[in-house]
Amino acid sequence: MRVRVLWFGRPAASPYEGEVETYRSRVARRWPAEDVPLKPAAGGREEDPRRALRAEAEKLCRRLPDGWATIVLDEHGELLDSEALARELEGLETVGTPGASFVIGSDLGLDPALRQDASRVISLGRLTYPHQLARLVLWEQLYRAADILSGGRYHRHALQ
Repeated sequence: MRVRVLWFGRPAASPYEGEVETYRSRVARRWPAEDVPLKPAAGGREEDPRRALRAEAEKLCRRLPDGWATIVLDEHGELLDSEALARELEGLETVGTPGASFVIGSDLGLDPALRQDASRVISLGRLTYPHQLARLVLWEQLYRAADILSGGRYHRHALQ
């Protein structure tokens, strides 16, 4: 199985980039892993945000391979703990899913049709994160899931 994180934004020098790459490379020990930036829709975003969201959804759909699971991150999605995310990925592996595409929307969010058509809609929590931080948290959680499934010691279970 492969793992791909697609996100809208412009790669830039930030304190997060090195950490994103660290976790992406750790995920790649278990699953080939790719971080894919997509350019947000340009022009008229403030005047017609729905048009911009549709344009971004069309761009994104061209990057979603057939047969892959599409997992959208949305603040109103299902809350999973780290172990549940690991079980979700293990289930995809077990049934022979070729890959999982995780999607982080632009500053406008995601087109509602994209959320509706997704295999799953999950949340990193009810807080709203800057896109770069959400991306870092997602990559860390993907690494944590890989570690859980490999029997590693990175993830520590609650002692209570």
